[in-house]
Amino acid sequence: MAEPTTLHATPIPKRPGLSLARIPKAVIFVFVFNAGCLLANGAFLFLVPLLLLPSTRAREAYYEGIRYIKGAFASLMILMCQWFAPTKLSVTFEQTGQGRITQKEIEDIVVRDAHGNVTMLNLPSKSVFISNHQIYADWWYAWCFAYFMNAQRDVFIVLKKSLRWLPVVGWGMQFFRFIFLARSWASDRLQLATKLSELGREAQQEDKPFWFLLYPEGTVVSVNTRPVSKKFADKQGILDMTHVLLPRSTGLHYSLRSLAPRLPKLKLIDATVVYPGIPSMKYGQDYYTLRSIFFNGVPPPVIHIHLRVFDVHTEVPIGDISGSNPSVLPDTSPQNNTVEIDIPEIEKTRFDEWLRQLWRDKDAVMQSYYDTGSLSDDKLPAVVIPLKLREKREYLDAFCFFLPAVVGSFLWSKLRL
Repeated sequence: MAEPTTLHATPIPKRPGLSLARIPKAVIFVFVFNAGCLLANGAFLFLVPLLLLPSTRAREAYYEGIRYIKGAFASLMILMCQWFAPTKLSVTFEQTGQGRITQKEIEDIVVRDAHGNVTMLNLPSKSVFISNHQIYADWWYAWCFAYFMNAQRDVFIVLKKSLRWLPVVGWGMQFFRFIFLARSWASDRLQLATKLSELGREAQQEDKPFWFLLYPEGTVVSVNTRPVSKKFADKQGILDMTHVLLPRSTGLHYSLRSLAPRLPKLKLIDATVVYPGIPSMKYGQDYYTLRSIFFNGVPPPVIHIHLRVFDVHTEVPIGDISGSNPSVLPDTSPQNNTVEIDIPEIEKTRFDEWLRQLWRDKDAVMQSYYDTGSLSDDKLPAVVIPLKLREKREYLDAFCFFLPAVVGSFLWSKLRL
């Protein structure tokens, strides 16, 4: 049997089964996390009456309540890592302009407490976060990363429309105002542009963080998706990638063009993520699944994240957006869309080539990791952040979902007297 410290580098089918000692922890994880998801919906229901009131303040209170629950859910996710699948983030940085990043510039980004522990990364609060996609737990760790930007309450994610009515989890996603698309661009583009324009305008007017998560590859690298990427590359007469899939530029392009007029300081945060133990040319889902991470207790010992930050208005070729009106939401009629849904072909091509080069750079960074064990060729040390809650009071946030159950139980006991 493999040693526990090397299990993460062993393909899941070759690992020993769930041990007797691990079963109680797996059961507790299932109970606590699923109860949290279920009771989060109960917490949402406590807020719904606010929408029935005509007051603007009541509506604002409703959305602030949603933000709190979303942040509390992020606390629950981190606590699940802390208790059942401990790991840490190892973050490196790269300049997008000329020159290398300095230690002083890194220290301006990193916020530490009196003991030297990292408590926050001072990264742009209004940003689109893109990354390569290796495992289905990527979104979990990305949301945890947002926690260290203090943006965990303002995360928005694009999901398949079929997930909208998934019991418990899907309901919560709707309350969180996530964006559901049908994977048909003809019907999705107006929905995406409209929703992002609304969210971006709110974030700017109310001076709130905005953190939009998108995976341009559309799916994880796997034995099924790798040939599809190769076939498309051959059809287009371009080189395929080695460690990532060819990115799809359309959704990201429309997203940036919808958000940029409404968020003058919008940034694009590009993350290259690598999990240790996965050999070159192998597939992440063969080594890390949500089940193997949290049930079997074999998380990645560290998550390597290499960051580049781009100014969307000056460093990303999104094209001419001068015709977009940032203060008006679109009319749903095709004749009167104030949010642009048609992009000139030449601008689409330019952005597609830019994104493809960004992904080639990402491919090279991953190759460097496989060759040298590092994502950065700088000699500067990585910023290491244990994936755990910063303060004990946040444990109460993580379990705020249980409040409806406590209140309901109390009222039921009183009604029975």
